[in-house]
Amino acid sequence: MTVPLIDPFQRAINYLRVSVTDRCDFRCVYCMSEDMTFLPKKDLLTLEELERMCSTFVRLGVEKLRITGGEPLVRRDIMTFFKAMGQHLETGALKELTLTTNGSQLHRFADELYDCGVRRVNVSLDTLDPEKFKRVTRWGRLENVIRGIDAAQKAGLRVKINAVALKEFNEDEMITITEWCAERDMDLTWIEVMPMGDMGEEDRIGQYWSLKDLRRELAQSYTMTELSERTGGPARYVRLEETGQKIGFITPLTHNFCESCNRVRLTCTGELYMCLGQEDMADLRAPLRASEDDTLLEDAIRKAILLKPKGHDFDYSRQVVDGQMTRHMSHTGG
Repeated sequence: MTVPLIDPFQRAINYLRVSVTDRCDFRCVYCMSEDMTFLPKKDLLTLEELERMCSTFVRLGVEKLRITGGEPLVRRDIMTFFKAMGQHLETGALKELTLTTNGSQLHRFADELYDCGVRRVNVSLDTLDPEKFKRVTRWGRLENVIRGIDAAQKAGLRVKINAVALKEFNEDEMITITEWCAERDMDLTWIEVMPMGDMGEEDRIGQYWSLKDLRRELAQSYTMTELSERTGGPARYVRLEETGQKIGFITPLTHNFCESCNRVRLTCTGELYMCLGQEDMADLRAPLRASEDDTLLEDAIRKAILLKPKGHDFDYSRQVVDGQMTRHMSHTGG
C-alpha cells in the first residue's frame, strides 16, 4: 500500500492544483502586467509529461485535481490531457477533476470537459459591466465569457463564479453580482486580492478591499447563515437565506486559512510550490526527465512535501505590501 503524502504539520496532501500554461488571452490588472514576457514553449512540460506527473501524484494519494493557468484552455491539445486524467476518475483513484478558467474559451470545450468527467468549473468574473470588464481584463470581452457560462451550464457543468474584490471597482456591484448568480443558480466566491508579482503601475494597496467590509455590507441586504462545509479549498462559506445560494470568502489577508491547507501547486515548468505565499519550491522536472522509472520523481515529491511551511506571510496591515511574491499569479496557477 502506498504511503500517503503527509506534511510536517500532519496535514494530508490530497489536492493538487496544476498550471498547464502561463499564457492567457486576458491581462487582468491584479494577475499580470499588460506587457508580459511568457515562458518559451520549450521550457514547459509536455502534455505527456504533465500526464505522468499528475498520475504520480494520484498514485501517492492526491484525490482532487484542479487544472489552472494562465488560461488552461488556450493550451493546444489540452483536451488530450483532460481525457488522460479522466481515466483516473473511472478507476476511482481520483475523486474530482475540476477547472478554473476565465471563460473565454469555455464555449468551445464545455461538452468535451463534461465527457472527460469534469463536473464543476470555476469561472473568474469580477464585473458585469462590459466597459469595466474590458478595463480590468485589458483584452477581454464580457460577451465571450457569458457565452462560455451558457455553454457550460447547457453541458451539465456546475458553474461557480470567482470574483476578486477590488476597491473602488466592483464595490458597487456586490448586490448585482450576487443577484445575477442567484438567478442562474450559481454559487459565488469573493477573493481578496493577493500580493503576487509586479503589476507595473497598478497599486496593490489601492486595489485591496477587505472581505470583512464586504461581508458587513452583504449582511445589510441578506440573512447569512454560517456553513461548516469545506470543499478542500481555502474558502469559508455562508448561505444567503433569501436566495438559498452559497457564498464563499477567500481571505488570505483578513483571515489566514493555512491551518487546514491540504494542497500544493505545480507549475507548467515542473516547479512544485508547497505554499502560494512562499517562494520556496522544488524542481520536479529534473527527476521526471532523469528516468522513465517514477522512483526518483516519487522521492522528490515526498521530500518536497516535508518542506511545506505552516502558512504564508501576506500582510497589508501596515499600508505596505509585506510578504509580496515576486512571481505572478499566472505563473503559480492561482
